[in-house]
Amino acid sequence: MILLAKIDLLEMFISTFSGKVLIPQKIEAEVCCEGKEETPLMNRLIKEGLITVLPVKDWRAVKRLETDFSLDAGEAEALILAIEQNVSLLATDDRNAIRTCKVLKLEFTTAIAFLVRAFEKKLVDRDEALSRLDKLESIARYKKTITSDVRQRLEGV
Repeated sequence: MILLAKIDLLEMFISTFSGKVLIPQKIEAEVCCEGKEETPLMNRLIKEGLITVLPVKDWRAVKRLETDFSLDAGEAEALILAIEQNVSLLATDDRNAIRTCKVLKLEFTTAIAFLVRAFEKKLVDRDEALSRLDKLESIARYKKTITSDVRQRLEGV
């Protein structure tokens, strides 16, 4: 969600997603603190009810995920919340969280995958998509092969 906010796609993601957008309290604390560029947007989306903040019930499961999969607390809470709420899709760009989703058979998406889908659905044009990909490359930790493949796809190569 942070990456989507930083490349100005979070609101588009929320408006095109058919489900409810949920985040655990730990993620709210991480993204809604002073000094972060995405904080005003996140606070507004929460206040408007477009993002719902929920507590996690099974804290032992959170701690197990943190330990077993080397996850940060926010990612572990997001995964447990997804399980508890029977969420259809988890948005994450964290490598360990993605691996955990695969093990737990949870559907997931990434900021770069949403960017590609937004382009394919003509929600953003080629130049806009390439510009946002450039920004993602500067702020995210994607492998060069991934960003190169996406760039070729966006350019129609």
